[in-house]
Amino acid sequence: MSLNRQEKAAVVEEVSALVAKAQSIVVAEYRGLDVDAVTKLRKQARSQGVQLRVLKNTLARRAVSGTPFAGLSDKLVGPLVYGFSADPVAAAKVLSSFAKDHDKLVLKGGAMANFVMDEKGIKALATMPSRDELLAKLMATMQAPIGQFVRTLNEVPSRFVRTLAAVRDAKEKAAA
Repeated sequence: MSLNRQEKAAVVEEVSALVAKAQSIVVAEYRGLDVDAVTKLRKQARSQGVQLRVLKNTLARRAVSGTPFAGLSDKLVGPLVYGFSADPVAAAKVLSSFAKDHDKLVLKGGAMANFVMDEKGIKALATMPSRDELLAKLMATMQAPIGQFVRTLNEVPSRFVRTLAAVRDAKEKAAA
């Protein structure tokens, strides 16, 4: 069923809003996937905060033109599923991990702001830790010196208590 001009304008506006919020966009060809596989893909994507859309490529080209993702336009050929993500790594992780299990899903390309990636770039991006993982590692690194300092300060009274206990045990043993 074809869309009229107003419906097309609404779709372009909606996708432009998704593109404006996105840190990364990943496109993959889904030709040959059955409904169950697509449903599983959508469920995985939803759980990771990735929004998947199937769009007409001409409408997608209009939505990304004039944005930092405009370089992606030449990769928009064939039946594609578009993954939009606010986390730069999430869309690449979801689609590349799903593509490992389902050979019918073929990664075609992706983009981050002013940077277009091919299939290898998407797979490399998928191996990177997510923003939350990086923040957790940063916090652990920042807290390590403080934790070590607290343990060092705590060691002085602990050693004193252990020494007193050893002296008490020695006196009890000598008295007995």
